[in-house]
Formats: sequence, structure tokens, C-alpha cells
Amino acid sequence: MHLCVVSCLIVSVVGYSSKLPVISIREGLESRERGPQHFCYHNHLVPGWRETWTRIQIKVCSSQQLKVTVVQDEEELQELEHFNLWTLMRYFLREQSNETTINVDLFSAKTCLRVDPSSRDAEYIVKLERKFDIYLFLVFLAGLLLFLCADSLSRSQVFYYSAGMSTGMIASLIILIFIMARLLPRKSPFYVMLAGGWSFSLYLIQLVFRNLQLILREHWHLAIGYTAVVGFVSFAVCYRYGPLVDERSINILSWTLQLFGLLLVYAGIQVQQVAFAIIVAAFCSKNLEYAARLALTTYNKMKPDWMRKVEPRRLLTEEEYQRQGEVETQRALEELRAYCSSPDFSTWKTVSRLQSPKRFADFMEGSPHLMPNEVSIHAQEYGLGSSFFEDDLFATDEEDEDEEEQDRILKREEHVKELFWNHRDM
Repeated sequence: MHLCVVSCLIVSVVGYSSKLPVISIREGLESRERGPQHFCYHNHLVPGWRETWTRIQIKVCSSQQLKVTVVQDEEELQELEHFNLWTLMRYFLREQSNETTINVDLFSAKTCLRVDPSSRDAEYIVKLERKFDIYLFLVFLAGLLLFLCADSLSRSQVFYYSAGMSTGMIASLIILIFIMARLLPRKSPFYVMLAGGWSFSLYLIQLVFRNLQLILREHWHLAIGYTAVVGFVSFAVCYRYGPLVDERSINILSWTLQLFGLLLVYAGIQVQQVAFAIIVAAFCSKNLEYAARLALTTYNKMKPDWMRKVEPRRLLTEEEYQRQGEVETQRALEELRAYCSSPDFSTWKTVSRLQSPKRFADFMEGSPHLMPNEVSIHAQEYGLGSSFFEDDLFATDEEDEDEEEQDRILKREEHVKELFWNHRDM
């Protein structure tokens, strides 16, 4: 019985023939085959900037379940036909599906694969596609925007809560294992389970993303419940600790976002040379402002005086003039009080010369330097509607009238002279 099982496994692993032919995969042509077969694709294209977001994929489709093993060349394909323990393990680890998509590296000269259908009579199709991958472009665009907007995003509360909730929903199982590790004692045997729990969590996350469409289509109510519960818990945790306030923490988050953005830019471009060129250009453009500002400041300091443009001074408005007068007056009074309180000030000599020593003492204690009647007299003489203002206004009007009278006299004299010379010529 055991020999029969092992022999069946060997037959299923190594195939039904000792050596299978290698079928070449060509672009635009479909290969319809039955049973286990070997395929190879020879990439003769030299990648350039036009292939920045180009994706080459090999698709294997069938109405029944099949397994696909990807190798580098024909030699590894031949090794798959020989039975060994590693081949047997790889056979059981591979997943069965009706459709398998293999991404071909643009810089790989050759890509080979082996197809093992679930039954010998199962028909499947192998085809190669070359197309513009919109997902690669979106990943590149997201990384570029994240790099350029990292400073503002690191200070945004909306980004803080949305990123926290997204992280909680995606990696909730990993976070739960991390919390359990913090609560367990250091010498607990559960650490062995936790060590395997990290790998199991990553495997579950990969499995969920691979079958995300199926989950949303058939188990949408569970997906909504999970999103609501985990999202609320993540929001509560983020609200409990609050957004970042410390400037150094904000800088660390900004640098992390910039680094993650550059990684997305690199992952969203197929051609490495183009990716590095765009990364360098983005880094220089983001930091060009600081370099240009430093260069401009240095140039202005080193520029000769005769080359510097003298800008006209801006005149103060009436409100600014009054405010500045009040501020400077108060500052001068405080300086006067400080000087009168200093040891260098001769108190008795000064008091003996004052007409009102009590008023000086009140001033030193903080009283105003002007009496109320003095303020009213000043307002009557120099304020709006005062005699000084009226004299100035009327004096201006009289001067204007005098100037007009002088102009009329000069014009009359010129007219008389003109008539005199005309009469003389006659």
C-alpha cells in the first residue's frame, strides 16, 4: 500500500515520460497542450526607457486545477523530472489554481516553467502578454507624491488617523501577536509559538490579498464587520496617544515617508536605470530650494556695495506713527525711571531743583508723567479741531490764494507787454 502511494507521487511529480520536450513561448501565439509539459520563453528585448512601465506576463489558464513551477533554464527543468526529496516538497507546497500568472523579468534572458495539470486529459492554454501596466504607474505616482508631500503629511492629523487605521486593519494579527509577546513572561514556552506566529501572520496576510476579490464578493458582511471593529479600535488607539507633537518625531516620520516613497518609486519602474535617475532627480528637486536659498544668501553677502540696489524706505502710516510714538515714549520713561533709581543718580541734588518733588516721587512709583489737565490742553492745542490745526489749515488756504493772485498778476503783466510790443510794431 505504501509503495503504491509513493509510486503514484513519483509519477505525479516527475511526469509520465522520462524526458519532455521544451515548447517555446512566443508573443501573440497561444499554446494549447494536454498533460505535463515544459515551456521556455526567450527574451530578446533590450529594455529601454520605453519599457519603464511595461509588464511581460505568462498566463496559464485551464478549466481544471493545475500546478506551475517556474525555473530559470532547461537544465533545471530536466532536474524536475528526477525524483528527490526537495522536488517532492516543492510539489506539495505549490498551490493549485485554474489560472496562474507569471511575471517575467525584463532583464532575464530566459524564463522556463513546468505545467502539471490535475488530470492527464485536462487542456490548458499558455500565452504571453506584453502590455502597459497601469498598476506599476500608480505605484510610481503614489511613491512620488508621498516623497514630495512627506513634510505636510507628517504634520497632518487626517493622515495620522487614516494611516493608523489602515495599519491596524492590514496588520491586526501581527499587532495582536506583538501585544501578546509584551504581556507574556520572558521565560515562557509560548515564545516558540510566537516565533512561528509571525510567519503564519505574514502568510495569512498574503493569502487574504491573493483572494481579496473572492472574500469581498462572497463574504462581504464579514469584511464590513472586520473593517468596522478593527477600524474603530485602531482609531481609539490613535486618539489615545494623539498626533505627533515633538519636532524630532515629526522629522523622523517625514524621513520615513520619504524613504518609503522612494521605495515605491523604485518598485513602480521596471528599468533600474530609469528608476535611479528619477529618484536622484526627485531628491535634488526637493532639496534644491534649500541649496538655492543658501547660494542666494551667500551671493548677497559677497556682492559689492555698488551692485546692491538701494530700496526706498517705506513711510509710516498715521496709525503706525502714533503706535510707534506711544511705544517709544513708554520705553524712554522706563529708561528714565531706571536711571533715576540707579546709584549714579544724585537724588537730593535733583530734588532740590524741582518745583514739584511730590510729582517726581509719584512718577518714580509708576504714575503718569502728565497730569490730566496737561493732556486736555495738549489735545485742545494740537488735536483734531484745535487752534493749531485750524491755523495750519487756514494758513494753507491763504497761501494757495496768494499763489493764485500772484499768477494772475504775472499773466496780466505778460499780456500788457505783449500789447505794447504789438502796438510798437504797428
